[in-house]
Amino acid sequence: MLLTKASEYALLSLIMISQKDTPQDVDTLSTQLGISKSFLAKILQSLAKEGILKSFKGAHGGFQLACDPSEFSLKQIVACAEKKPTMVLECTTEFGRCPNNRADFCKILPFLNKLQSKIDDFLDNMSLKDIIT
Repeated sequence: MLLTKASEYALLSLIMISQKDTPQDVDTLSTQLGISKSFLAKILQSLAKEGILKSFKGAHGGFQLACDPSEFSLKQIVACAEKKPTMVLECTTEFGRCPNNRADFCKILPFLNKLQSKIDDFLDNMSLKDIIT
């Protein structure tokens, strides 16, 4: 599956964080978005580990964008949230080969690879800034 709740929550939280001048804490974000605090914390920590967010500790800590929103592609954000490359289905690998050894008789693999290519291009060419504005 291409997008799960992790991707949705990553994008929603990044939009909210981008609209503030100060670091946003997990408690506030989880309350405003109606998201489990522990699940959101894991997502935000992954985004910080990948350099999308900066993490601040302490009483006034939280998360802030590491760079301008135009610097981050949606593909980068989704891959970070999902902890794997974006894929339409399992068989649409980045190598375009069937991982289940069905390529000789599978008639949908070429179609799925074309779809995967279009999705990759779309996500690569759309930045966080594009969905904020």
